[in-house]
Amino acid sequence: MSEAGWQAVDAFIGEKLLGDDPVLDLALAANAQAGLPAIDVSPAQGKMLHLLARGVGAKRILEVGTLGGYSTIWLARALPQDGRLISLEIDPTHADVARANLDRAGVADQAEVWVAPALDSLSMMQERDEPAFDFIFIDADKQNNAAYVRAALSLSHPGTMIVVDNVIREGRVLDAGSADANVAGTRALFDMLAAEPRLTATAVQTVGAKKWDGFVLAIVTH
Repeated sequence: MSEAGWQAVDAFIGEKLLGDDPVLDLALAANAQAGLPAIDVSPAQGKMLHLLARGVGAKRILEVGTLGGYSTIWLARALPQDGRLISLEIDPTHADVARANLDRAGVADQAEVWVAPALDSLSMMQERDEPAFDFIFIDADKQNNAAYVRAALSLSHPGTMIVVDNVIREGRVLDAGSADANVAGTRALFDMLAAEPRLTATAVQTVGAKKWDGFVLAIVTH
């Protein structure tokens, strides 16, 4: 099936299972108006993240890579009333757009955006003994994916789910000699996961509005 077919199937999924969501539509429009890159998860993928977070009963969620807050809204909506989400973003402009989107979505009281390189924020969390998170979504620079997962492990507990986006790279993940830093970083992530005894993991390929890509899904075992 062609890319147009993948897009049509995603549209069908959205029509049948997601419905209209003016708040999320406004978030994407605000992102576009601010000149943010259109690299958010798709609506169907956002709903998947929402369901996964609900499925593990997440009360504390960590997101690495905020962009304009589209996925952040999906995840924050999965929280119970006393839940909390922290999203890490390196770009102050992106963070400002995200905060406005979170406020418009009515989740700003549960979701906060920290601005700094994510590894610095993660290190600070470790130093101050931040309570463990129940669900962690990583969607930032791919070169540091393995480092992000290692840091996430120190902020997790047995049963924490860790999800990493963009791990198939339209099949380029197979190219061991790639000069693309995103591919090299993704391959390093797979190597790290394969060697990490505290995680049980798989990866799923996806096609659709975001072309050919996929997610890593991992559970902390101990």
